[in-house]
Parts: sequence; C-alpha cells; structure tokens
Amino acid sequence: MQPEPGPSSPCSRASLPNGVCHCLGQRLQGTMGCEPAEGDDTPVTELVDGEVGAPSQPDRPHIARKQDSLRKNRPAFPWFGLDIGGTLVKLAYFEPKDITAEEEEEEVESLRSIRHYLTSNVAYGSTGVRDVHLEMRDLCLSGRLGTLHCIRFPTADMPRFLAMGRDKRFSSLHTALCATGGGAYKFEQDFRQMADLKLRKLDELDCLIRGLLYIESVGFNGAAECYYFADASDPECCHKEPCNLSDPYPLLLVNIGSGVSILAVYSPDNYKRVTGTSLGGGTFLGLCCLLTGCDSFEEALRLAEHGDSTRVDKLVRDIYGGDYDRFGLPGSTVASSFGHMMCKERRSEIRPEDLARATLITITNNIGSIARMCALNEGYFGAVGALLHLFNHAEPW
Repeated sequence: MQPEPGPSSPCSRASLPNGVCHCLGQRLQGTMGCEPAEGDDTPVTELVDGEVGAPSQPDRPHIARKQDSLRKNRPAFPWFGLDIGGTLVKLAYFEPKDITAEEEEEEVESLRSIRHYLTSNVAYGSTGVRDVHLEMRDLCLSGRLGTLHCIRFPTADMPRFLAMGRDKRFSSLHTALCATGGGAYKFEQDFRQMADLKLRKLDELDCLIRGLLYIESVGFNGAAECYYFADASDPECCHKEPCNLSDPYPLLLVNIGSGVSILAVYSPDNYKRVTGTSLGGGTFLGLCCLLTGCDSFEEALRLAEHGDSTRVDKLVRDIYGGDYDRFGLPGSTVASSFGHMMCKERRSEIRPEDLARATLITITNNIGSIARMCALNEGYFGAVGALLHLFNHAEPW
C-alpha cells in the first residue's frame, strides 16, 4: 500500500487497514541523538520526536517555523543510537542526504571518516553487518532528509567497536551516546575507559513502544511495516494484510530478543510487563550451535530453511494415526517437540537441517502459546502485536 505524499515534506504516513499487527524489521528505538562535544552548547534533542507524516497545505508556515526551530536546537552529526542486547548490538545511523555545500566544507575529518566508513561498507570485520534491505530511505528526521541505516554485530565484539570509536576520534564530536538495552549498563564503564564516552541510558521497554509507534507512523519506504495474517488457519489461503496502529490500545506487545518480554500496552506511556520467557532468540541460536555445529544466526537459518521438523517432532498423527477430532487437533499439530529423538534409529537418520528447523518451530510455538494465553488473560482474545523480527528475514517461515 502506497502512502500519500505530502505537498511540503518528503516524509510520508502510510494509511493502513485495521487488524492485528506483527511488525517486521530491526527495532528502531527512541534513542537517536547524541550529546555534543565540549564547547558545543547545542542541546540534546530526541530526534524521533521530529516531524512525522506529511503536513497539509495550510500547515506550511507552522511546519517551516518548527523545522527552523529544530535546525537551531538539534545536536551535531553524527546521529545514531545503540540497542545493546544480550546477543546482538543494533545500531541505527542516520545519514543526511541534504548536506549543504557550506556544511560539507565545515565538516571535520573525523565526522567525514565515520560517515564514509559506515555507508561505504556492508560488512565490518568478520561479524559486523549493515542490513541494506532494512534501510529507510528519504526519511525526514528532525527537519533533515536522509537514510536510516541498520547495523548489527555480536555483543561479544563490543571491545572492537569501542576501539573503532576511539581510533576514529568519536569523542571529539560527542561526549555521550544514547543507548538502551542491558548492555547500556553492563558496558558503561568500558565506554568511559576505552572510548572516553558517556552513555545516556534510556529504558528499553519505553524505547520499544516508541519505536513501534514511530515505525508505524512513517511506514517503510512507502510500504506498510505492520501486518497481520488473514485466514491464518488455512495454509493455502493464509496471506498478509496491512494493519493500522492509529488507535491500537489496548494491545499486547511481544518483544523477542535473546529472551522474550510480553507487555500489555494501554497508551504510549502506560504499560505493564505481563510475563516473559527465557526461551527466545538466544535459545534458538545456542541450541542450533550445540546440535548442528553452526556458528551464526545466518547459518542456523539457512539450515532451518531446508529442514523438515516432522522428522524430529512427534505429531498428533504419530500418536492417533490422524486428527484428534474431539478437541479439534489436526494431525499435523506438534504433540512432542523432539519426541522422535528418543528413538536411536531416528537419531541416526536425522540431518542438521532438520534439527535447526525443529529448534525454530519449538521456540516460536512456545512464544506463540504464551502470547495467546496472555492475550486471553488480559481480555484481548488473540490480539497479539510483535515487534522485532527475530531472524532478519522479510518473509515468515
């Protein structure tokens, strides 16, 4: 679905039909913005609070005044935020595309070096990746037009990241970085000691909700970011439909990272954590590494894509010979995850691909079951929203 462009802004707002939402893509936190280096008295601006959506014609004078105010108050480049998770570090970097000749002339070498390094590569070392398919183009952020890049690397490689920031003299541009996630606390001293930087810490669940609403408001390169599955119980007719979050409350938000947190959200500023589970993305990767010998998410997913979980899992039809009609359980329902693996002959025939696929099904089935129970207990009757596509794939399995 294409958004309607506004007459006076490159920003756009997608109009989406109602439905239950599943948001794909990297989590864009409300963490964009940095504190300026000493000597620069520009105040900190939370850039995601900038102009979102396409203004109507009568609003032009107001928008012009607001954007002029933003230009005067926004922090210096570079703009980016960090989500330091238990498994991955996610970095959102805004690359301005409307740099004036005057700005380019005044651009210091360290800033030019950082911008060139981040945007001219898609891989950083052996583990850092810029997900080109996730970049948001022609994005209007705090009065500037540019591209938002999504970069990730394993949390275990944090020392290399800090060394790079030190070598590129990032502390000469900013004294602090905005960060969220548990690593914002765990690595706070490392940032100070290794890179001479402070961390401005933001609560990850606050950022999660703000990021969800922001991504929905601007869309994704002219397409709807949120969707739900229509006819989900019919494999032949199941398809994605756009979902509208203009008035979503109350909603259940399922955040899948290394572990899982489930939130009941009543408004942007009013929510509670209902429950969670330790069986999340970290569990999937850890088990795949143990069972298949793989070394990365990408490798685990490639294996799972070509696997057959029914060779590993015991299904209802393996027990009943077909459907369990009394309780409406189709024969294809998993009755026991990894249930076939108690048989020595079955184990000897199994492939790494099958084990990876079964691990994926086990983790996602568990998350889905917990989310459904929470939805019923909270009175939502199946309205489940999920942010952060766990495996960086644009299509569901």
